[in-house]
This record gives sequence, C-alpha cells and structure tokens, in this order.
Amino acid sequence: MPTRDWNNQVWSGDYDWKDKGEEWSTVWGGSEAHWYGSLFPRLHRFLPADRVLEIAPGFGRWSKFLIPTSTDYFGIDLSAECVAGCSKIFERFDHAKFFQNDGLSLAAAPNDHFDLIFSYDSLVHAEMEVIRTYVGQSLGKLAVDGVAFFHHSNLSAVRDSVGTAYSHHRSESVSAELVADAVQAARGKVLLQEVINWGDTDVLLDGFTLFARAEAPWTPHPSAIKNANYMQEANNIRLNQSPWCVAR
Repeated sequence: MPTRDWNNQVWSGDYDWKDKGEEWSTVWGGSEAHWYGSLFPRLHRFLPADRVLEIAPGFGRWSKFLIPTSTDYFGIDLSAECVAGCSKIFERFDHAKFFQNDGLSLAAAPNDHFDLIFSYDSLVHAEMEVIRTYVGQSLGKLAVDGVAFFHHSNLSAVRDSVGTAYSHHRSESVSAELVADAVQAARGKVLLQEVINWGDTDVLLDGFTLFARAEAPWTPHPSAIKNANYMQEANNIRLNQSPWCVAR
C-alpha cells in the first residue's frame, strides 16, 4: 500500500531521478509527444491556463509545458528533492513557485484562484484518504470557471482482475467511482471520467477525473469512458507523432 511515508521515502531518497521522470514517457516516445499527443488533446479546452496549480510535479515533466504559457504557477510536492530540483530547473520563471507539503495540504496555494489544477502520474500512488482531501481542497482553490484534472488509481474497482505484478504500486483503495463520490460530497461536479489500462495489461487500472465547482459553467458528461486501448494510443503516438518532437 503506497502510504504517504512510502511516497516520501521513495521520491525523496530511494528513487534515482537521473532521468527526471522522462523514463515514464518512453512508451509515448518522450514527454513532448506524450503531452501533445495524449494529455493536451484531453485538456485543450482549458489550455493555455493563466493560473496553474500542479500537485506532485516531480522533476517538472509536465511543468515545462504549463509554466511558459501561464502567468502564475504553483507546484506542490511531498518530496523535498523534487521541490529543490524544480526550483532550480525553472528558476528563470519569476511566476513559478514550488512548495513542499506533507502529502495532504494545499495551504501554500491561494483560494478561489486557479484556472487549472493538474496532476498526472503521481496521485496513482495516493490512497483514498489523500485523494478525498486533495479533492476538497482543490474545489476551494479553483476559480469559479476553473477545472481540476486528477490521474488516479482505479485498482479498487478491478482488484480481482489483476495480479500484484501488474499493479504498478497503484493505490488499492481508490476507484473512479469513489473519486466521483468524493467530488460530489465536497459539493463539486464531475465533468468527465475516463478509466484506462496501463502497462502490460488491458485491465482498467487507472482513471482520469475532470471536475469543477458546482457553479462552474461546464456541462458534465453523462458517463465515464472505458478505454482499454490507452497503451495502444501510446504506441501509436510513439510510432507516428514522436518523430515530429525534438528532444531537448
């Protein structure tokens, strides 16, 4: 079970950040292809965003796309190593600020402020207690027309269909349905959910949840997308789009 202590130990010492997280975008052909081929199409209606809060940015794999087009960026991470690394990497951007937290608090970020709250490839390791806390706080941090995008585990919903060898350290207590319940309990509204496969299995291990404040001017999608072809999408991006992306 990936507890907050586990996350702190792994990402603040045990893990070798020599590739700065780029290794997790290899199947897409790199983070640039991954962003523009997979993440940007899902978020294009809300980008560029002026005021951005990123939860658990790691070493800035996605921050490098969010910061240059924003005017106010906050990155909040449990790992002191990641906070120090990002502060150095993005030091030329005066509007980008990074803060360490306890794995639960978003207190460093202002309320009623953000156009986009974003987290990808990190909260899959967060238990439902943490997700529920971040959901509630995020709704208070969003501007009236802002949106939040969380990538999280769906392992609770498919636990009987996947062995531990394929869990990829996902949280066993989180599912897309439980995240949707948390949004509604915090008086927000879910705009869209997508459950996806990951790695070497077609089991829907992960989920994306896009949500907003109840009064936001966005219309919810009536049902979740079930996408067992997410890894095939990644392969297609690597084969067909990544040659157009230039390694930095």
